[in-house]
Amino acid sequence: MEPIVVTENVQVPASAIAFSAARSSGPGGQNVNKVSSKVELRVDLDAVVGLTPEQRRRLLGAARAKLDEDGLLLVTSQVTRSQLQNLEDAREKIRSLVALALVAPKRRIATKPTRASKARRLDAKRKNSDKKRARRDFDG
Repeated sequence: MEPIVVTENVQVPASAIAFSAARSSGPGGQNVNKVSSKVELRVDLDAVVGLTPEQRRRLLGAARAKLDEDGLLLVTSQVTRSQLQNLEDAREKIRSLVALALVAPKRRIATKPTRASKARRLDAKRKNSDKKRARRDFDG
């Protein structure tokens, strides 16, 4: 298996990827019970080359829900009837996940609410209060 190249400096080595195939639950007609077209890739995220500690932390955070009991990233694909196309799809999922971790999130700049937004909020509170007071004061 070939390594997954994310950028010039960042790649997932072939030794960190474990491949297995299984029977897919998707379309396939008569082949569905005979052909193993579903692809499962397990990736050791600690072996990804070229990540800074901050990028590695973001990658582990993004992949937390997809980790198996051994701490390996589990990616599956069964979108097509072809094992080869499913393999490429799974490799693309890994590539995009690692690429996502390379992008640092924008720092949020704290802002204050405008005078108009404060007025709108207070006006809405006042209208809601009046509506509830009207329900309460009914002498029926």
